[in-house]
Amino acid sequence: MKRSMIDYITQGNVYAEFHPATEKRKSIRMKYFIIALVILCSACSRIDNALDAEDIRPYAITVKANSVIPEITSTAGLKVVFENFAEGFRLERTLGTGATAIDSLIPGIYSINISGRAQTTDGDVYYLNGAKINYAITANGGTVEIDVDGLKVSPLVFTEIFFAGTTPFYFRNQFYEVYNNSDQTIYLDGLCFANLTPTTATTNLPLWPAEDGADYAYAERIWKVPGNGTQYPLLPGESFVMSQFAANHQLPQYNPASPVDCSSSEFEFNMDNPNFPDQPAVDMQHVFYNGNASKGTLPQYLTSVFGGAYVIFRVPPGETYDPVNDPALKTRNLASTSTTQYAKVPIRYILDAVEAGNNQNSINAKRVPSVLDAGMTYVGATYNSLGVARKVSDITNPDGSPIFIDTNNSTDDFERGVVPQFRRHGSKMPAWNHTN
Repeated sequence: MKRSMIDYITQGNVYAEFHPATEKRKSIRMKYFIIALVILCSACSRIDNALDAEDIRPYAITVKANSVIPEITSTAGLKVVFENFAEGFRLERTLGTGATAIDSLIPGIYSINISGRAQTTDGDVYYLNGAKINYAITANGGTVEIDVDGLKVSPLVFTEIFFAGTTPFYFRNQFYEVYNNSDQTIYLDGLCFANLTPTTATTNLPLWPAEDGADYAYAERIWKVPGNGTQYPLLPGESFVMSQFAANHQLPQYNPASPVDCSSSEFEFNMDNPNFPDQPAVDMQHVFYNGNASKGTLPQYLTSVFGGAYVIFRVPPGETYDPVNDPALKTRNLASTSTTQYAKVPIRYILDAVEAGNNQNSINAKRVPSVLDAGMTYVGATYNSLGVARKVSDITNPDGSPIFIDTNNSTDDFERGVVPQFRRHGSKMPAWNHTN
């Protein structure tokens, strides 16, 4: 390479090659460096002024949180935390309506974080978060405004689903895990679980009664958590598991290749099959199958290994739901001559829904309304011992328990093709689990 000039500075041990174009870029970089240095020195000077003040007295400022979610009109109740790491100072307060006066602050540089749950005018709950970093408080009476944004929080969400089974053709290790994504204790007693029809993704969709409109999802089978109303509390950060067969599937008599041992499940879909005896997990209460309360003659509760559609729902207080005895709550597929009856599940009852297919092409054959699930998740094959797991957000509850992402789109919300496991990301087991 031709060199026009070599600039050699011995005392600073700096070697630099001169070239007109290179020198121009250096000059530009040097200008940016000098500007950055001036800004840094200025900031340091302000910091020193704050920390070296001779007359340090408590300051008061006003804090206002501005929600970027239009439907959230009040941020009252959010927690604001001031942390001055240099001085080891921390102050926590709760925001009131509008602007909130915060006193007892010492001068210094702060990280200011606002977090907590807020409700929209429609009743939806969001977990909000916003911050100011390296914020200098050097005078009394200032105002800081912080934008807060967040995720919609559904109280109960599916967090892990394993439907594909294990080679060779072993499907009894299917399970469904549900997590308390709220900040309140939820009693599971009476919570319903159902798989929707069609059982697999298809472009040949059923025809439902026109008068139903878009008010219902249609279930093939419904189960319910038993209990007296307060028997099965689920605390924030806890999850519970419902298994087709709540046994240790890795035992020789079942399938040692199974990725999961389901013996610590909270609930089991017991079909009274003597070849797969009842396990210590609590039996789910059967509600509906083909127009009847009885379980039918099938030897197991098997949902499709190609991926099904699943919902959890709860009947609102004061309402009754009896699809077995109320003809208005069941129907057959009007596009078929089949007499099989399906239960109508009011959309407004549903807390969470997940639609799964066999592969990415299945998205073209969705059978669940987008109001329940705008996407679809999959594992790519059957009997591959892989499942799907909901993604965790980067924010947590005050006790450190995770908050899972719920954008009502399983394509985005779930990791696909994961090795299934119980209580991923630190989800906790409820105290009433039979193994405790």
